[in-house]
Amino acid sequence: MQDDRDGNTRALSTLCVHGGEERDAQGGVHTPLYNHSTFGFPNTKALLDVVEGRVEGNLYTRYGMNPTIRATERKLALLEGAEGALVFSSGMAAESAVFLAHCKAGDHIVCVGDVYGGTYELLHSQLPGLGIQTTFLLGNEAGRLAGALNERTRIVFFETPTNPAMEVIDIAKVAGAARAGGVLTVVDNTFASPVNQSPLKLGADLVVHSTTKYLGGHSDLTGGAVLGPRALLATIWPWRKNLGQTMAAETAFMLSRSLRTLTVRVRQHNANALAVAEFLAAHPKIKQVNYPGLKSFAGHEAAARQMRGFGGMISFVYDGDAAATAAVVDRLRLFTIAASLGGVESLATQPITTTHHDMDPRERARRGIVDGMVRLSIGLEDAGDLIDDLRQALG
Repeated sequence: MQDDRDGNTRALSTLCVHGGEERDAQGGVHTPLYNHSTFGFPNTKALLDVVEGRVEGNLYTRYGMNPTIRATERKLALLEGAEGALVFSSGMAAESAVFLAHCKAGDHIVCVGDVYGGTYELLHSQLPGLGIQTTFLLGNEAGRLAGALNERTRIVFFETPTNPAMEVIDIAKVAGAARAGGVLTVVDNTFASPVNQSPLKLGADLVVHSTTKYLGGHSDLTGGAVLGPRALLATIWPWRKNLGQTMAAETAFMLSRSLRTLTVRVRQHNANALAVAEFLAAHPKIKQVNYPGLKSFAGHEAAARQMRGFGGMISFVYDGDAAATAAVVDRLRLFTIAASLGGVESLATQPITTTHHDMDPRERARRGIVDGMVRLSIGLEDAGDLIDDLRQALG
């Protein structure tokens, strides 16, 4: 349950439909698409009231000051229980804006557990060129966090569940250690979505999403979001504005459409994924199944504490080398071989060929991202049909 903008307590599914929406003069039941680049004013005083922040209004879409974008941000903030939200052109744009806004040359970040390959590249290879260094801790090294912090540490960043091994990081525990050191906690909630997990309630300072995934849900938009206190977002906003990272109004309109069905979609993803994970766990050719909903999974206890559902993402390790594993993936018929995730259709990919292809093989091995690993994004097809497809591919 969350409070809406009028202070009423509403269930998440209700906020998905009604949160942030405003009817226009024509009476449309949802906020319309305003695909305007600029907005006019009746006089200079009215213009300055908006420019100088005395009145919330619309000015220029690159600034995010567009009614369609604003409505989508209000909805997202309500779903995450945040004071505010900023939407971006991609998830990587959202993450990079957070790091650039809250770190400068000489500062330090700690990254806990596995992360998306693009995030690792940004932290490992690009931010050091700006004088921002990152210490990487494996998920099972989270207990060493306090010793990894120093006087220049500004952010502790992690995903949970992680990509691709589905590690579960204890949000409250890590956030508590970061807070004790005076450091911000930033959590990527993409894999879980607000339906399954609420990092801000567990102590995180900021939440990021690739809205391309479950929030968009139909593999037809690309976007990102940052959510949290207005004071922290205010530092990020100028970076979004001046780097041109704002989400297009057309994309925000599509995202708002998708958010209206978020709860029903994610709950079905959860149910389908659990059924598929249980099938894989019993298959003789599968060495390991990574899914937080399995009681045999190492992170299940932590997941049960902080998650309301276990998500639609699974990874497993096939008993074979890279070529044999690719042959299994190639035999799939309902699963499409593709990167990304969170859509209504099921996808399969080997991390060594897509999400973590550019990571040094030694680093992949250190993280357990082996040649036989396959990542599945479980869609909304019938679970029995998905299991039949996996059975024939493995057979």
